[in-house]
Amino acid sequence: MDSIGIVFPGQGSQYIGMGRELYEGFHGVREVFDQAGEALHIDIAKLCFEGPQEALDLTPNTQAAVLTVDIALYRVFESAIGIEPAVLAGHSLGEYAALCAAGAIDFSDAIRLVYARGQYQQEAVPPGEGCMAAILGLHRGSVEEICQTADKDYGVVEVANINSPGQFVISGTTAAVEQAMAKAKEKGARMAVKLPINVPCHCSLLNEAAERLKKYLDHIAIKDCAVAVIPNFDPEVIYSRDTTKKLLAGQLNSPVRWQETVERMSQMGIQTVIEIGPKKTLSGLIKRIDRDIKTFNIEDKASLEVAAGFFDGGEAA
Repeated sequence: MDSIGIVFPGQGSQYIGMGRELYEGFHGVREVFDQAGEALHIDIAKLCFEGPQEALDLTPNTQAAVLTVDIALYRVFESAIGIEPAVLAGHSLGEYAALCAAGAIDFSDAIRLVYARGQYQQEAVPPGEGCMAAILGLHRGSVEEICQTADKDYGVVEVANINSPGQFVISGTTAAVEQAMAKAKEKGARMAVKLPINVPCHCSLLNEAAERLKKYLDHIAIKDCAVAVIPNFDPEVIYSRDTTKKLLAGQLNSPVRWQETVERMSQMGIQTVIEIGPKKTLSGLIKRIDRDIKTFNIEDKASLEVAAGFFDGGEAA
């Protein structure tokens, strides 16, 4: 059997109705939703299934909702398929799901942690003063040069996500990001578009938020991972009980090195990656990074059946 990796999506993957089909069909999913609601005193099921979208898109709500769906669907994977992965990873917020799945952080602690994380991010920059934008079709060096040579009078702009060859996200003050988008188009970018995220994630504007998160983490019980987890902050290392707090705090105001994360999986011999959570954005990125890796996702009954069929001798996408 191929060596299996599992990845979890993060903020930006949310949509009204995510997880509903499996919530209705699996008791274990309902248990995870109930646990999240009890921890936060929020009706997470209603938020995920009914919204409204504006409420779901608020950063603390988004992070709690996506983590809940990620872990609920992972419980379905465990019960319905039960294959032991060789390695786990998550994109930004998704890394918290990976740590939960690996047994490093209790889910009740993690759900409160990501809700606080979202609050710290939201409070770090006043609404409208920061944003993020996707840049497609340029080399990494060109995007880094655009950010490094940006007019400092406009504020901060930095590379926030290195998602795949030719696909990046920049983050910073709104005026600086808009200037960088214009420069990217001048340099031949295929696309430069703002993202519907109201926080400038993974840049130095969140330095204070990272310090607040570090203090919160001092109160969280952390164990060693039962399965290897690759951190976005430094894909060359593996999470341990001693490094988790530093890596999670550092992740908040540093780039998500997703391309390197997938390349590390490939170096570890991973041949099949299962994306567990809403949408299948990470599967698309993985294909751009390494076409030899087989991918599929689990987010509803149909995709669960495809995944189960794969382990019975079917083919991944």
